[in-house]
Amino acid sequence: MDDSEKQSIKLTELKSEHRDLDDVITRLMEDTAFNQLQVKRLKKRKLFLKDQIINLENAILPNIIA
Repeated sequence: MDDSEKQSIKLTELKSEHRDLDDVITRLMEDTAFNQLQVKRLKKRKLFLKDQIINLENAILPNIIA
């Protein structure tokens, strides 16, 4: 397995975790007595994942200025 395959697998894993967190946050917020601190931590994790996804996408497909 070469480096680009490893990066693609990692990207897929990050995107999956990001989607899962989105679902968890939505379900938690539907509860009237949701834990705001827990939701805040999950949202921070989600933002961190989004940054990693963007960085990895840029590494795999660098922007080409034409």
